[in-house]
Amino acid sequence: MSQFDLTEDQRAIQEMAQRFTADVITPHAAEWDEQHHFPRDVVKAAAELGFGGIYVSEEGGGIGLGRLEAVLIMEAMAYGCPSTSAFISIHNMAAWMIDAYGDADVKARYLPDLVAGERLASYCLTEPSSGSDAAALRTKAVRDGDDYVVTGSKQFISGGGENEVYVTMVRTGEDGPKGITCLVIEKDMPGVSFGAQERKLGWHSQPTAQLMLDGVRVPVANRLGAEGDGFKIAMVGLDGGRLNIGACSLGGAQRALDETITYVKDRKQFGKAIAEFQNTQFTLADMATELEAARALLYLAAVKVTESASDKTRFAAMAKRFATDTGSAVVDRALQLHGGYGYLMDYPIERIWRDLRVHRILEGTNEVMKMIVGRDLLK
Repeated sequence: MSQFDLTEDQRAIQEMAQRFTADVITPHAAEWDEQHHFPRDVVKAAAELGFGGIYVSEEGGGIGLGRLEAVLIMEAMAYGCPSTSAFISIHNMAAWMIDAYGDADVKARYLPDLVAGERLASYCLTEPSSGSDAAALRTKAVRDGDDYVVTGSKQFISGGGENEVYVTMVRTGEDGPKGITCLVIEKDMPGVSFGAQERKLGWHSQPTAQLMLDGVRVPVANRLGAEGDGFKIAMVGLDGGRLNIGACSLGGAQRALDETITYVKDRKQFGKAIAEFQNTQFTLADMATELEAARALLYLAAVKVTESASDKTRFAAMAKRFATDTGSAVVDRALQLHGGYGYLMDYPIERIWRDLRVHRILEGTNEVMKMIVGRDLLK
């Protein structure tokens, strides 16, 4: 084995995720997309394999894996359905935040059910008026005895209205990042409500809705970290989230490439299979090469995040930007090689194209990724 190979354990994890995907996700993904069905039973089944707490510590009930192993799992599941894989990624990020920053009491109250998939968690940072400028969030939490009274709203919440737990960034102090605190809010707390389900281009297999908080009393015991730690927690969480969403892009794009290779061998024009045309071969070569380059950078960044390398945030941003741009570009060419058939729902290409488009926006837009990298290079 060379330093650029996966270990035997990593390959075993990857293969387990691939088998699970082939058996439980891939055969049903088109139906979930068409019917806007949230496959909660499949998320629960994934949790039974340990995928509800991938990098939650073993002490917290998780399987305590590194970020590279998480990337392998997300990439494998996205081969069947990028939307469902991304949902599981977000749940993992929220569960990890509770494990990493919660005290013993909050861990005991939430982690067992989250790791088991009995309850599901959302991550709540974005607001209607603060997307890329996350530090400008306005959702306010005022201390009142042993509670915070929380008022505000969160936008584009994956799992909104369906999930039971919402790891939420709120303002407890001054403007800017230092005034932000992280609270765990439950769906059934009085004053919690949700907007209508969003009508989206893709990601149809997971619910998305606005979270509305109207004088919600949240126990101080539900705080993660100290007051003012929220923005730091959010940003550290996003390092891992960016890796996972990059992995979801690569998994979906690899599926599109594999489907295209099969298609061009069968499809005949001008008396021969279109695979025989040099244009087709050159396009496939570029698609495969770009995917491998993006995968190599993503895996490197995942190791850096696991090891808390000094440049982990820059590499996570670089990998997210490159993997999501590459994934979308590969799927777009896959659709082109399918011709008119690629535009039809009879083939998975258009679904993957729709699902991957949002990856360049969420977990920090790719423009913000470039800003992070540029600032780090010039500091």
